[in-house]
Amino acid sequence: MHPRDQTIFALSSGQPPSAIALVRISGPQAGKVVATLAGKLPSARMATRALLRDLSQRPIDDAVVLWFPGPRSATGEDVAELHVHGGRAVLAALFAALSGFENVRPAEPGEFTRRAFENGKLDLTEAEGLDDLIHADTDRQRRQALRQLKGLLGDKARDWRAGIIEASALIEAGIDFSDEGDVPAELIAPALAKVNVLLADIENVLAEQGRSERLRDGLVVAIAGPPNVGKSTLMNQLARREVAIVSPHAGTTRDVIEVQLDLDGYPVTMIDTAGIRETEDPVEQEGVRRARSRAADADLVLWLADSSNALREGQGDTAAPVWLVRNKIDLDGEDRPVAESSDGRVFLISARHGDGLPELIAAVVGFAQIYFGSGEGGLVGRTRQRKLLQETAEALRRCVEVIEEGEELAAEELRAAAYSLGRLLGRVDVEDILDVIFREFCVGK
Repeated sequence: MHPRDQTIFALSSGQPPSAIALVRISGPQAGKVVATLAGKLPSARMATRALLRDLSQRPIDDAVVLWFPGPRSATGEDVAELHVHGGRAVLAALFAALSGFENVRPAEPGEFTRRAFENGKLDLTEAEGLDDLIHADTDRQRRQALRQLKGLLGDKARDWRAGIIEASALIEAGIDFSDEGDVPAELIAPALAKVNVLLADIENVLAEQGRSERLRDGLVVAIAGPPNVGKSTLMNQLARREVAIVSPHAGTTRDVIEVQLDLDGYPVTMIDTAGIRETEDPVEQEGVRRARSRAADADLVLWLADSSNALREGQGDTAAPVWLVRNKIDLDGEDRPVAESSDGRVFLISARHGDGLPELIAAVVGFAQIYFGSGEGGLVGRTRQRKLLQETAEALRRCVEVIEEGEELAAEELRAAAYSLGRLLGRVDVEDILDVIFREFCVGK
């Protein structure tokens, strides 16, 4: 039997132990499975209490059962939900009972959502939005993912595709029926007008310049600098917990340490790197190499130094802005500092006592606001989506450019544009990318 014809099950709630656990079942055998375990098939879409028993009639748990016959279900197939107590022993007994049925197996990651996609319950942009919602770490990421899940990009793409097909019909009517008296002789002008409107609309969506993608991936800030200047202390202060080892000995940090932060709703990955210096220790050399590499790839670099180090010495090459942060001002006897704004920003802090940190954090939040821009309101959240929209826009531009050379060429470009939007929605020729997308999902979704 083909895997898609088999019935699947999975734990769709948090890992045990928990108060309640939700086990989902989807596929042609779902009704038989529930009727066997619960003694009868409950009424559709009505929560029903039942004592679940395995195939040997041994009790498993007192549960609440819900039955959703297809196609009116989340996956478009027959679906059942078993709400049981969330103990490991309960789930182990339930999974063993489910595995005892023929053609019933545990689900793969993302398989429930993939079946929903294949049965027309959601398009590929909505599936990607669901994945983003599951993995959202901040409130801004959650709101953006929820817009994707609501299908806003998919709705627009369907409207664009319908408009392209209408324009294509006008042009092809002129080609196929140019000798018919009841077909208007001039069909090109309204077709081009429609194409230009569609192109402008798509370009407006693309004008966000990937900011929505940035919000999904987050801002990367690297803390770099010479050894023993307080990088790990600063990291711990920003994370508000002990994530890095702090030692008076130089070279304590040998590898890159990362921590995810939520700064005013913006997702920020803070990176603590090894102290950058010349060394004969091969392990420390590798740490320095990794530190330079991560700093070069970061979106913002906080270059840390103290009074014993030249602030700008050894920064290396990076395209990202570099903010100079002078640490240990408490040892210099200076007053509480105020950040100086110039071409290269300078901050004076005490990572140990917290002096100057509110100003530094506020500046990073301000940088994040500029970096993400209005991306929260954007529709495009992934590189795949942006690329296909760019291909669509390019095809529409070529349609306008080649119309003078022949309607057939323009019609071909419109077909290419409609094809790209079909791939965006996942309705044509996307089998090669489906495995990549859905395997990122968690099991049970």
